[in-house]
Amino acid sequence: MPKRLYRIYVVELSKRIYTENKKFRLANPQYNGVLECLYVGMTSKSPKERFNQHKTGYRNSKGHKLSSNIVETYGLYLRPSLYNHIDPFLNRKEAIEAEKGIALELRREGYAVWFN
Repeated sequence: MPKRLYRIYVVELSKRIYTENKKFRLANPQYNGVLECLYVGMTSKSPKERFNQHKTGYRNSKGHKLSSNIVETYGLYLRPSLYNHIDPFLNRKEAIEAEKGIALELRREGYAVWFN
């Protein structure tokens, strides 16, 4: 059986999330409101396909219902310029590490970011 490969993707979120979602706000104490709010995720599908699943309410990971709700409610569009440089063929362990690394780097740059 072939190994499943993963891609990292980034979704721009409406800035409303910062005022309306306490968990998101608490996860981003460094945020100053200048840059965008983002969601960083990983998927074995194409980023476009996964984004469409989020927006239609499709939930395939029971443990990450909050993340699905965040993108479903606040997701605006994909931000390929923030993830196209990442290897699109990562194993699960590499993808988990990359997801966290990208999210924390984006926070350091001044974005407000949610990830799993």
